[in-house]
Amino acid sequence: MNRLGTVKGSSGSIGLQVSDVSGQKHANAKGVPLDSTVGELVHGLLGRMNLPHNDVSGRPLTYQARLEREGRHLHASEVVGESLQEDDRIVLLPDVDAGCR
Repeated sequence: MNRLGTVKGSSGSIGLQVSDVSGQKHANAKGVPLDSTVGELVHGLLGRMNLPHNDVSGRPLTYQARLEREGRHLHASEVVGESLQEDDRIVLLPDVDAGCR
């Protein structure tokens, strides 16, 4: 995976519009390989969008992707080419475990 959140050497790609849950950070993800997973896509976008990797207590954060077109959360193992379409909008949001210590 390169620093832009795309995997090299795959056949076929799409472009996506990505934002964080606050709507303050946006990115256009171009050339996203169709054979990559949503988990790979999310991992690649975190650094590009300067999203925090840890919560305020220092615990690692995990992120989910929400597909606006369908109003559902994407599973990390879903394949981009099977779940997403050109110019889809996805929102990255931290996976919060309420009440955990």
